[in-house]
Amino acid sequence: MTAWIYLAVAIVAEVIGTSFLKLSEGFTRTGPSIGVILCYMLAFYMLSLTLKTVPVGVAYAVWAGAGVALITLVGLIAFKQTLDLPAVVGIAMIVGGVLVIHIFSDTVARDRLDPPVERTEP
Repeated sequence: MTAWIYLAVAIVAEVIGTSFLKLSEGFTRTGPSIGVILCYMLAFYMLSLTLKTVPVGVAYAVWAGAGVALITLVGLIAFKQTLDLPAVVGIAMIVGGVLVIHIFSDTVARDRLDPPVERTEP
């Protein structure tokens, strides 16, 4: 369960960092540029903790799908950006794929129920 919390923090940090990236205006504004660096550092650190127990493909799929959905909402709300129908359909398909992995994948279900086994050398 802890790995999923780490992944959630990583996703939120990445979305905030991407929002700062938009505000940095090509790294010409100092404050938002520092925000990008700090948020991405946190995001990748938390992702690295996630990868101790969650398979990299699953973690990255969830990271990418949730990140796309959240940054799209940020774009709509904070930056007043609009999407056309193909963009909405494509994003819905990405989110649907993440849900299929998370709900139906045996790999993910096994990770949720069983903690990792510690191996010791004899």
